[in-house]
Amino acid sequence: MLIKRKSIELAESSRRPARKPKFAPVTLSEQDGVRYLHFGTEWVQGAMRIRKPDWPELEYAQQMMAWMLFIESPRRIAQLGLGAATLTKFCYRQFPDALVTAVELNPSVIAICNTMFKLPPEDERFNVLEMDALDFVEDPENHGAFDVLQCDLYDATAKGPVLDTPEFYRACSDCLAPGGIMTVNLFGDHPSYNKNLKAMKFAFDRVICLPEVHDGNVVALCFKNAPQLDGAALAARAAQIVAATKLPAKSWVKGLQAGIEASR
Repeated sequence: MLIKRKSIELAESSRRPARKPKFAPVTLSEQDGVRYLHFGTEWVQGAMRIRKPDWPELEYAQQMMAWMLFIESPRRIAQLGLGAATLTKFCYRQFPDALVTAVELNPSVIAICNTMFKLPPEDERFNVLEMDALDFVEDPENHGAFDVLQCDLYDATAKGPVLDTPEFYRACSDCLAPGGIMTVNLFGDHPSYNKNLKAMKFAFDRVICLPEVHDGNVVALCFKNAPQLDGAALAARAAQIVAATKLPAKSWVKGLQAGIEASR
């Protein structure tokens, strides 16, 4: 078959260019019994208390679990950006009936989580995918498949999420089942914050931000379907979470109320 060269060039130019990531070195530090993950800079990309490896050590990581106020028994959870595997480990241990998937582009991060951050071995309900989070959420096979997405996508500069377009967040929303929730780690002191917030509001029915922690981190809860915000019911659910996990869920309820007031 003969094909004109121009038609081949046109087809090639219409394809999305392959992303060629350049990874910063993965480095570690330890202080006061806590091991920290870095990407060659002073910015902390994750942390693990060595004597409590499955506990979410950092406050923003605890806030990333605030979806538990609305979803008690998730069936499938996806973590976009493995970091120090904090949230992945906690979800795997805390929800034994859930399927947990972690998506990480950098093979060195996966390797160091296995060797230094006690990532559990893969099994019938847990897997780690070495791939781009954008490709993952755009895959039609993942659409409508997850009750929970947790998004923590930062590079070495740690200035803002590396994926932040309306199209990316729309694809994330597409991956959620009805009633699904996505939590996102944002950096409130950077111009990327407003850009991300605007993109999220384009893609989700409701977005509520919790109060800033760690002098910059802001966790956003993105609801595929706008939730019923019953204060008494949330308080009761928070008490259950505290009793079962010791996570500071009562502060999440206060944070949600503050976030709602701030958005008015």
